[in-house]
Amino acid sequence: MKRVAQYVGRMNRVSTFRARVDPFAVDSIVAAVFAVSAGVSMALDSSFRPAAASIPTAVLACSALAWRRRRPLFTVAAMMTLLLVSTLAGVPNDSVVMLGAVAVATYSVGAHADSREAAAGGVLSVVVIWVSIVIGGTDTLLDDLLFTLFVYGGAWVVGRLVRSRQLHAVQAEDRATLAEHDREEKAKRAVAEERARIARELHDVVAHSVSVMVVQAGAGRRVLDREPERSREAFSSIEETGRQALVEMRRLLGILRKDDEQLALAPQPSLEHVESLLEQVREAGMPVTLRVEGDPRPLPPGIDLSAYRIVQEALTNALKHAGPASGEVVLRYGEDELELEISDDGRGASESSPSLASGGNGLVGMRERVALYGGVLRAGQRPSGGYSLRVRMPLDQSRP
Repeated sequence: MKRVAQYVGRMNRVSTFRARVDPFAVDSIVAAVFAVSAGVSMALDSSFRPAAASIPTAVLACSALAWRRRRPLFTVAAMMTLLLVSTLAGVPNDSVVMLGAVAVATYSVGAHADSREAAAGGVLSVVVIWVSIVIGGTDTLLDDLLFTLFVYGGAWVVGRLVRSRQLHAVQAEDRATLAEHDREEKAKRAVAEERARIARELHDVVAHSVSVMVVQAGAGRRVLDREPERSREAFSSIEETGRQALVEMRRLLGILRKDDEQLALAPQPSLEHVESLLEQVREAGMPVTLRVEGDPRPLPPGIDLSAYRIVQEALTNALKHAGPASGEVVLRYGEDELELEISDDGRGASESSPSLASGGNGLVGMRERVALYGGVLRAGQRPSGGYSLRVRMPLDQSRP
């Protein structure tokens, strides 16, 4: 791939240089040089008589080279027609310069025409030269025919090779451009996905922390005059909750300006910290118990973080909507799956609750987290009253 990039770079520099020069102007100069050279050589060589017929024919034929890149088949056809007509008329035109001009035209039709026109131009030039040789008569007819086939056929083949290389260069440039475009698209998608993840994380952090602080502030206000000590405890808890929320928000927003190595140093929330989360909820006025079943063990980082956020979101919703209630969190560590159950005995929250169904957050956001890891989420009212949320997530993420 590096070689292709280097080659494309060289071709780009060549293309930039060529873009500054008008090809028709260059070809016109080439045609003029051949025309003047052919005229002068015929004028000085006594074998080209009558010069009045030979020179104009050669000059006119060489002038067609000005269109060798714009209309390569026309150039070959014009030159071969003039050459054939002059041969049939008995006008000598086989000067070295003239034959060199024919070779350039044959090369040009191979290099600048498509396959069909290139084949027609190559056959036309060789056939007309052969006809001219046969009409002119020679003692070494077979040698001359083979020599002209080698010269003009070789010029045509070289032209085709050059065209093939140019096409390969263009294809390589297109592939490099496409690869660069794909890399940019993947980078954009990665940025969009990361921003969505950050937004989801920020929602969880802010929703939980603000809900806890609002509940604690209300409780502190009610006991401010009667029980100042409890009020101070509530305000202290508000301060601690706010400080933890700021730490998490700084960590999340740091993703936008830190590299992966720096980010890896920041601690990620996990089920190991769920007891601290429950303590915040208890301080906000909702008793919550934790029950762990099975053998706790390290979980895949993504599942661990998602499980923590699901517990956090579920408890936040309970604080908002359950009213006076107590809750329970159950963590079940199975052999190949993790189960979460968060329930309360309050008046409950339904999926129609604004916090659960609006804006893609709440219950919808939790469903997205669970679906990301191939899990299942069920939520609803409990027959005995209250609300329950159950989640199962497979731990073997290598399976489809």
